[in-house]
Amino acid sequence: MRLTRLIIVSASLLLAAAATAAAQAQARPDALTERIRAELPTLGVPGVVWAIVSGDSTTTGAAGIRDLATGKRITPDARVQLGSVTKTLLATGVLQLATRGLVDLDAPLARYLSDLPIDNPWESTDPIRVRHLLDHSSGLGDAHLWQVFSANTSPDLPLRNAIARKGQTIRLQARPGQRFSYSNTGFLLLGVLIEARTGERYEQWLDRELLAPLGMSQSSFAWTTQVGPQADTTMAMGHFEGGTPQPSYAIPVRPASQFATTARDMARFARFLMNDGRVNGSVLVDSALLAAMGRPRDTDAVRAGLPNGYALGLQSRERWGVVTHCHTGNIGTFRAILCLAPAAQRAFFASYNSDPESAPWDRVDSLLAAELQLPRLPAPSPARIAQESAQRWSGWYTQRPTRFEQFAYLDAVGSLTRVEVSDTLIRLSPTGGARRVLAPSGGRLWRVVERRGVTHALLEGEGGALSITDGTRTLDRVPVLSVYVRWASAVLGLVALLLILLRGLWVSVQAWRAGALRREPLWWTTLSVVAMLVAAAGLAGQGFLAIGDRTASSVGLAVGSVGLVVAVGLSVVHLGLAVWRGGVVWVGRRGQVFDLLVALGLAQWVVVLVWWELDLDLDLTRFRGARVVGISSGC
Repeated sequence: MRLTRLIIVSASLLLAAAATAAAQAQARPDALTERIRAELPTLGVPGVVWAIVSGDSTTTGAAGIRDLATGKRITPDARVQLGSVTKTLLATGVLQLATRGLVDLDAPLARYLSDLPIDNPWESTDPIRVRHLLDHSSGLGDAHLWQVFSANTSPDLPLRNAIARKGQTIRLQARPGQRFSYSNTGFLLLGVLIEARTGERYEQWLDRELLAPLGMSQSSFAWTTQVGPQADTTMAMGHFEGGTPQPSYAIPVRPASQFATTARDMARFARFLMNDGRVNGSVLVDSALLAAMGRPRDTDAVRAGLPNGYALGLQSRERWGVVTHCHTGNIGTFRAILCLAPAAQRAFFASYNSDPESAPWDRVDSLLAAELQLPRLPAPSPARIAQESAQRWSGWYTQRPTRFEQFAYLDAVGSLTRVEVSDTLIRLSPTGGARRVLAPSGGRLWRVVERRGVTHALLEGEGGALSITDGTRTLDRVPVLSVYVRWASAVLGLVALLLILLRGLWVSVQAWRAGALRREPLWWTTLSVVAMLVAAAGLAGQGFLAIGDRTASSVGLAVGSVGLVVAVGLSVVHLGLAVWRGGVVWVGRRGQVFDLLVALGLAQWVVVLVWWELDLDLDLTRFRGARVVGISSGC
């Protein structure tokens, strides 16, 4: 009896100790969670959720705050947004259409969408194909600002209304299939394609035909918000840089970045991408198409020998010493990343509920990647290039095609790269970024010195045109004289603008006192400059989501821009005639000569801006049939 009682007491004590140990283990975060939590202040983000996939095993986690307004902690089951990682899911839906025979990836897009307002000068030989949209190689520029942010837009805005403004066409910046150029507009067109081939909204079709079979019950392409009568109480709050809470907002190019999900659902999706495309024995997506994701083909970079790049919704690249197929996304209030290692059947996903521009994201991403325990690439072998190549690629370079066509002039002036080449190293020194050093990998292939595999290739095109590409960004060499001429023009224009503002105000006051303000040559130019500055200040203060809306500030800036062109021309003519005739207009002949030189300095810059068609991206027309008026996000 005593022995029985002793056994019972001992067993009870053991069970109690085990329960206590289990409770303590549950309350104590694991080492990964502790490390990630320690990095959040460095990133400047409130919280993060993640998932790690290894074979059939999935681990989810979370750290930080779900909503800074309430202080509630984020949990692994919180719903989050993906930004551009949505493109991987949308691309998978298009591959599903291809598997069913509803879409031919290599068919011209015009076969399915014949009425798109696209101007392709290579249409007869190189039309845009469906695959080009999926590979970001269509030649399309990225979305305009008015296509991304608006305080007045609707989640039910027809996709076709977001393609282009009424009466306008989309111009290609490069021959389709030739070069990578990231384009949210391209994925907007893929959303239109899905709707054309299925006869229903792309959100509804993908939710039913793609997400439901995958068991992604907590995910949806539909617009989801954290506030209002239809609020989703399971979704983490987004935050602008600095920690200001911001609920979800609708955008016209929603197929490129609108998706709500959980870490566990994204683990299911990652596992599907790494298998044979079957669900419950039935083929959902052809396995060959899944295997082709992240494996580019036919571009200049591929033909040059670069092994990695973007294809069918994923980008293959070397990071952390291993090659993974990844996609990142950011929408101002969330930042996400999905990375796969298909051969090893391992993947990770993370979503942060803020998107600080300067955050060192790789510090946390590398922690998650380390959990996959992938073997690192072998150390590279030393290589050299032929001496004749040492100087040929030296010079100034600019990115082509530029990502945002409307800002091509700004890129041509402020986003140049100085390239210095020797037989041992290439130094890339961008005007607005960190320098990169490349080491030879044999022939015309190079690698960033910190990497183990090939990352760059030297290209020689028609007529001896020289370029450098990493597969997702191509730099073309430009004549050095054109670089200095553009810089001189911009500096002269800015100085003239400042002088016009200061002197114009002074002479205008003098003319006003004399009762002859209307005859002062600098008056209208000065007025246009002041109006533009006031409007620009208004734009800066009107709110992040209203940048693309038709407001007093945007209208004022557009009108001031047009007025400046006219006013500068009138000032140059008026002053030129006065100097030629030798007359005196308020400030004396010497003052007129000075004013004429200043006006000419500003006039040449205005002519350059008009020539480059610098687009302030202000929407002064309404979408057809929509309540909104017509600003990316990134890979």
